[in-house]
Amino acid sequence: MVRLPLTPEQLAAGRRLGGRLREARGTRTLTEVASEAGISPETLRKIETGRMATPAFATVAALAQVLAVSLDELAELALVAPVGDPVRSAG
Repeated sequence: MVRLPLTPEQLAAGRRLGGRLREARGTRTLTEVASEAGISPETLRKIETGRMATPAFATVAALAQVLAVSLDELAELALVAPVGDPVRSAG
């Protein structure tokens, strides 16, 4: 199965998600948080920088638990705004 390239909206959603996770990590090291979440530090680095715009749900759920961030909040950040939807595209 060939994966289609991500849209600009999907890439922007990935950057929002990554930015929020980086913010929630605070002063904790990337290695510490990745280890607690059961992922590699490189995977966390890619998510935080937006290079992995669509991480697996289990990965996001593990990070949410480790960082004490609501899955609802992360889901809202990861939503891709429908074209012409000013409410979502403003976020």
